[in-house]
Amino acid sequence: MPRISGIDIPANKKVYVSLTYVYGIGDAVAMKILKEAGIDPNTRAKNLTDEQVSKINSIIDKQYTVEGTLKRSISQNIQRLRDIQCYRGFRHKRGLPVRGQRTRSNARTRKGPRKTVAGKKIAKTTT
Repeated sequence: MPRISGIDIPANKKVYVSLTYVYGIGDAVAMKILKEAGIDPNTRAKNLTDEQVSKINSIIDKQYTVEGTLKRSISQNIQRLRDIQCYRGFRHKRGLPVRGQRTRSNARTRKGPRKTVAGKKIAKTTT
């Protein structure tokens, strides 16, 4: 298994698919990296030479923020929003949708499973 940016990527998949296993690299960025490195995207990851792997690693290290540093910077940005107590920080803190989505219906991913609230019981009147 080739190691790219400290991550073992799947060897039997095509290189452009294997690169997407690195956090912070999607399809478009993977294709851009391979084009810059001069590697055919359809080759299998197990067929890469050590020179090609090191070329991919150097491009990623120079131009992109990936894995731990990317996760750390995202969490620091969210923490900054919480600290300055802005609307977005408040929504992050409460675990609600941040970008203006509706919450009256939907939003189950952010809000979690339904919490059933018992309704009022209507008292029977005897006459």
